[in-house]
Amino acid sequence: MVLPCLNEADALPWVLGRIPPGWRALVVDNGSTDGSAQVARALGATVVREPRRGFGAACHAGLTAATAEVVCFCDCDASLDPALLVPFVREVRDGEADLVLGRRRPRGRGAWPAHARAGNLALARMLRRRTGLRLHDLGPLRAARREPLLALGLTDRRSGYPLQMVVRAADAGWRIAEHDVPYLPRTGASKVTGTWRGTWQAVRDMSRVLAETPAREGGTVR
Repeated sequence: MVLPCLNEADALPWVLGRIPPGWRALVVDNGSTDGSAQVARALGATVVREPRRGFGAACHAGLTAATAEVVCFCDCDASLDPALLVPFVREVRDGEADLVLGRRRPRGRGAWPAHARAGNLALARMLRRRTGLRLHDLGPLRAARREPLLALGLTDRRSGYPLQMVVRAADAGWRIAEHDVPYLPRTGASKVTGTWRGTWQAVRDMSRVLAETPAREGGTVR
């Protein structure tokens, strides 16, 4: 499981405590200054260092370092429960889907601020126009086979990485599934969508991804 991490020392104990038994946790330290790497290592996680800042840079470093056939991604801020990925992995292994995404459903006050939700809605609409996929969310909780993910040739190393994964998977004809997952108030401040400015910067990053020329059409969603 790939866990991109930037100053999440307070959230790590809960997140790592929810990792399913037998799974390997790869905490990708993206330049933390709060001791996150030491906390993660003390809790039994494998720490991967990625000095180049960016959500995509951290995710891809984890994907590259992973060795499992199926790789999962989850935020490291305690907003999403890693245990929810168990049926996602089963769905991929059983051949029912190639990429499984979690559709965030906010639980609790402040779980999903209005500006972040608005940005996500805008991106979902742009994604639909670009690919035809009727997804509702581009959240970070997801699972897919490692080798096909690497073969997508993902290049974005900023906040557009999760979207580029979906766009290129759709262009490659992948079957994409989406399931509701509870979305909890995060621990600490958001690094990407904590403000209107950060949200719309992320939208601009992702808009560049949507401008890519399609390789071929054919993705499906359910």
